[in-house]
Amino acid sequence: YIDALTAAGFDRAAMQATNDLTTLGTPAESIQFSVLWGAECLIGQAGPEIPTPVVVVLPALASGGCLVGDVQSF
Repeated sequence: YIDALTAAGFDRAAMQATNDLTTLGTPAESIQFSVLWGAECLIGQAGPEIPTPVVVVLPALASGGCLVGDVQSF
């Protein structure tokens, strides 16, 4: 998803994603990914347990990011 968003013209440095592996090292049931876009965030969720990827636009966090917790930045 990160590569596809980058190919679509979004700034890779503005992206975050949750881990794609669980703490046990198995594939995550779903991941969340985001792009900070001005004062808003494009946030998506996808994975084997999500029949169709879901995307919403929400306000950015006061800290400037989009996702909370243990996330990867690119």
